[in-house]
Amino acid sequence: MISRSTIDRVFEAARVEEVIGEFVQLKKAGSNFKGLSPFTDEKSPSFMVSPVKQIWKDFSTGKGGNSVSFLMEHEHYTYPEALRWLAKKYNIEIEETEQTSEEKAQMNERESMFLVSNFAKEYFHDIMLNSNKGKAIGLSYFKERGFRDDTIKKFDLGYCIDEWDNFTNAALAKGYDIKYLASTGLTIVKENKQFDRFKGRVMFPIHSMSGRVLGFGGRILTADKKAAKYLNSPESEIYHKSKILYGIYQAKKEIAKQDNCFLVEGYTDVISFHQSGIENVVASSGTALTSDQIRLVNRLTKNITVLFDGDAAGIRASIRGIDLILEQGMNVKVVQFPDGEDPDSFAKSHSDTELKEYLENSAQDFINFKVSLLLKDSDNDPIKKASVIRAIVTSISKIPDSIQREVYVQECSRIMEISERVLFSELAQLLKKNIQEKSKTNKRQNTPLQDPNQPPPEYFMEQEQAQMGVVKAVNVTSQKINQLSILENEIIRILLLYGNEEVEFTEELITFNDDGREKIEFRKYQNTVSAEIYLHLQDDEIEFSNTVFQEIYTEIIHQLNQSEKVEIEQLINHSNTEIAKTVTSILMDEEKHQLSNWESKNIFVTQAVEVLKKAVNDSIFNLRRILIGEKITDLMREASENTSKTIDLEVIKNYTDLKMRLFEKLNRVV
Repeated sequence: MISRSTIDRVFEAARVEEVIGEFVQLKKAGSNFKGLSPFTDEKSPSFMVSPVKQIWKDFSTGKGGNSVSFLMEHEHYTYPEALRWLAKKYNIEIEETEQTSEEKAQMNERESMFLVSNFAKEYFHDIMLNSNKGKAIGLSYFKERGFRDDTIKKFDLGYCIDEWDNFTNAALAKGYDIKYLASTGLTIVKENKQFDRFKGRVMFPIHSMSGRVLGFGGRILTADKKAAKYLNSPESEIYHKSKILYGIYQAKKEIAKQDNCFLVEGYTDVISFHQSGIENVVASSGTALTSDQIRLVNRLTKNITVLFDGDAAGIRASIRGIDLILEQGMNVKVVQFPDGEDPDSFAKSHSDTELKEYLENSAQDFINFKVSLLLKDSDNDPIKKASVIRAIVTSISKIPDSIQREVYVQECSRIMEISERVLFSELAQLLKKNIQEKSKTNKRQNTPLQDPNQPPPEYFMEQEQAQMGVVKAVNVTSQKINQLSILENEIIRILLLYGNEEVEFTEELITFNDDGREKIEFRKYQNTVSAEIYLHLQDDEIEFSNTVFQEIYTEIIHQLNQSEKVEIEQLINHSNTEIAKTVTSILMDEEKHQLSNWESKNIFVTQAVEVLKKAVNDSIFNLRRILIGEKITDLMREASENTSKTIDLEVIKNYTDLKMRLFEKLNRVV
């Protein structure tokens, strides 16, 4: 684990404008920078970077944060990966927290395997481009496949010379340990002999989502019937073929941007699509699709389009993966290429425009695809047709979202010309069976059964009743604006932006004359905004209803107790991502007007600091007003629900008087 001191040094060194400037073209806008959103296609800038506050916000998507969060959003790094990227950029040595000898050994083992794999990638690529054999055999193969130089470089394609130990000897000469050459599978060691696993093959490096080389795929170029056409690295500490997708590193940005991922089978399918301008594509590399692979895509988008070639047998073998995608709560579409075509060949034989149009026009919903595929074999046989319907409903039962399930049931009813009542009944039985199976599994594993996304089967029986005309009354309630949350947000905003400002406040003192008449006096005093808000909330024993606001407020009070100052940087870089995200969003909302450049239109924004005293008082008085109003409502409700309890009119009157006084202070008309 990265030490706290390293994390602090990274945050101290990182400049948000420098980091984001490597990915987004930024232009100066006052004290800030602005640019086009890297997450959407837009023509007017909605992306703002604040060098002073060291934060950014994309107003088109609502995303925001610091340097680390940008790398996590844009590059889809994990938190540690983003820290390591920044540490490398700013030449900061990473210190790990105290680890056991076993943990250190494992870390060193993994890192050594990554180093060996990276060397192999660079060596195979260099051999192909700069050696006579590499150019004559490896490079010519890729050129014959129609791959351009920039494409070959983008995917780090290479060639392993057809000699027993060419690569192994080169790696050993560079000082790499045979132990790691063997553990990565690059070298096969038998007794006293060692030889290259991928000799005579063109090489396809397989990258992690963050770009590290995990393993390789190698294609043989000779007509050797005894050798496999494609050979992958064996399972290792760093390479698990069921947990990685080929091309995910090169495709991740475009997948997130297009909000869709094309799923193909082979390496060359991916590469040809990229060369045709379609970069949101990954491959399962010939293996059966797994849940882990689907979850990789799920980090980037909820939409997958599965591309099948014209081979019917291959389609039936692969269609099982659709149910796995549905189980992950994702949306699935399917595109089938004409007979004899696959994604690679189709991309090469058609223009970029034709390919994009075909993908767009041929995409169909999984249910339509599955019906058309399975009905071909039914031959109008009622029994076979019933089997097709059960297969469709089984797929629908995998979907965790109840609304989507209902929509698909209606679609299946329309296509198969069968009543929704029968389909809902079948679906309810399948869901009940699934729950029973999960219950057995969970009992064996001692894990809770509750699935928040899965409604009980009774829900579907209600749908069945609805189809038969038995409909329950539904209460429809209108949504109210959460005024309390808005006011709590305002108090946190003031604390973050102006908590350290010192302001002259006025205190209202109520005394009574000798004749009993009320006398109001005013006393002026200096106080910081944060201390003033704290004293008022402490007096009223107020806690925030919004849990994130309460956590932020608690952090601020802790800072005040420690240093009598609000330290915004600590909140921006907080390990709790919800705190960091909320704080960033509030801070950057202040900068939003700069995107419109109102000053150039002679529209000048009043600076909040100019009316800070009123803003603080209004926020506190309004919060009290809402809370008192809720208290009065609760007392009235309690009295109406419990008729035996006497209403304490005096208490309600006192609360009402207090509320009226607050209205006066707020200059509100009642």
